[in-house]
Amino acid sequence: MSGHPPVIVYPPSSSGGRRVTVRGQIVGTALGRGDVAAFLRRAGFAEGVEEIDLDQPELIEWRGGDLDTWR
Repeated sequence: MSGHPPVIVYPPSSSGGRRVTVRGQIVGTALGRGDVAAFLRRAGFAEGVEEIDLDQPELIEWRGGDLDTWR
């Protein structure tokens, strides 16, 4: 996994969801930014209502589009 950020958001599937992995483990399918933020909170990247910057290349690799790419 070296060379990749700990979080990877994969391209949208035909249903529109994007698979999300944290440190190589699938944590779920996101249907929007809020889902990605929730997965990161559960994984310990932020606590409570703390804002999470989803546009941090050292934290998240967006594949097949950026944080605004959803179907």
